[in-house]
Amino acid sequence: MKNFLNKIFLRSNNLDSFVKDIKDLSKKTQANKIFDVINLYSPESEIRYVGGCIRKILNNEKVDDIDLATNLEPNQVCACLEKNDINYYKTGIKHGTITAIIDNYKFEITSLREDVSTDGRHAIVKFSKDWKKDASRRDFTINSIYSDKVGNLFDPFNGKNDLEKGIVNFIGDVNDRIQEDYLRILRYLRFFLNYSKVKHNIEIIRKLKINIGGVSNLSKERLLDELKKISKVDTLERLSKDRYSLDLVLLIFPELKNIKIFSNIDSNKKNILRKIDFIFYLSLMIIDGSDNVDYFLFKYNISKKDQKRIKIIDDFFKKKTDSKSFTINNINKIFYYCGKQAVVDILNYKIIKSKKFDQVIFNLTDYYKNKLVPTMPIGADILMRKYKIPEGKILGDKLKIIEKEWVNNNFKISDQEVENILKN
Repeated sequence: MKNFLNKIFLRSNNLDSFVKDIKDLSKKTQANKIFDVINLYSPESEIRYVGGCIRKILNNEKVDDIDLATNLEPNQVCACLEKNDINYYKTGIKHGTITAIIDNYKFEITSLREDVSTDGRHAIVKFSKDWKKDASRRDFTINSIYSDKVGNLFDPFNGKNDLEKGIVNFIGDVNDRIQEDYLRILRYLRFFLNYSKVKHNIEIIRKLKINIGGVSNLSKERLLDELKKISKVDTLERLSKDRYSLDLVLLIFPELKNIKIFSNIDSNKKNILRKIDFIFYLSLMIIDGSDNVDYFLFKYNISKKDQKRIKIIDDFFKKKTDSKSFTINNINKIFYYCGKQAVVDILNYKIIKSKKFDQVIFNLTDYYKNKLVPTMPIGADILMRKYKIPEGKILGDKLKIIEKEWVNNNFKISDQEVENILKN
């Protein structure tokens, strides 16, 4: 009887557009193949879209990843994929997740689950055949909506209705949901900022604050990943104007000292920020002329490459800057010694931090985006062959002087200037 009831889909009104989009998603991404092989595995096997992709289609957003749920256990999913020559890897098989790959497109397939125990960070699960129980362990009603490949919805907690009303509701008891995984504090804020059409429920805010200490149990990688998802200009603008959200974020990330910069961003700056990555957003929020950057980079696991990007911006603006700092001659030095990314970052940082939009700096940014880092035309072989300079320290020293002169002269140097350097 329970299995029969779980097979019943809840049909919603005004879903013509949703049905069309779901069918398009199935066709354009080859999700059809995943549905076909799982559904044909046995008379009882079933698979559905779930979570973010459903929420985004209902909200007319772009779908950038596809999550699927199935009543097969992980070993059965693997056997099914192998039988049909579909590549996969075991993303998180302990928790029931397999990632299938078709035509370079990834599909995360997770078996229906129930929580056996949780510690605020990890969960021990057992696999299930019950769709309702799987839905009940999810965080918010708007993330517990399922659909088959033709658009029939299974929505046991009325998530579609909450999405339309702009209400972010926890499933079940708020304290229980948070204490199962403290990352849900940040997830609540992200979904509230992106989807809410109403004011905060003060009781939810109170429970988030009561449980805030649990965030210290989370890995720095998970926290940083969630911050990355929040770091979009429109989300940060709303965050910086929302006292409750701002207080909570700063309790978790006290190093984001400049986060209020997003409260007053004009359209020109917004257009720039929409094309820029998380590391630049991070630079805007943590660079304050103190050792705040060093502390943040020590605390969080950021790649050496990205650390270097942030430090170049930090070091540049720790020095007193004026109009001469942004001349072609000075920027060329950064361009040559630090690379194109460093120049673009520094110029964009200057634009965003300035009170007024600086068209001159913006034009410089465009200029360097389309410019290749030049190669010095004078090398050791030329000095040795043409000027008879023997290999050794003198050769190296002369090359450094020639290179410096060439960079200072906007990547130009004459034979006479080279000869003059070599004579001295």
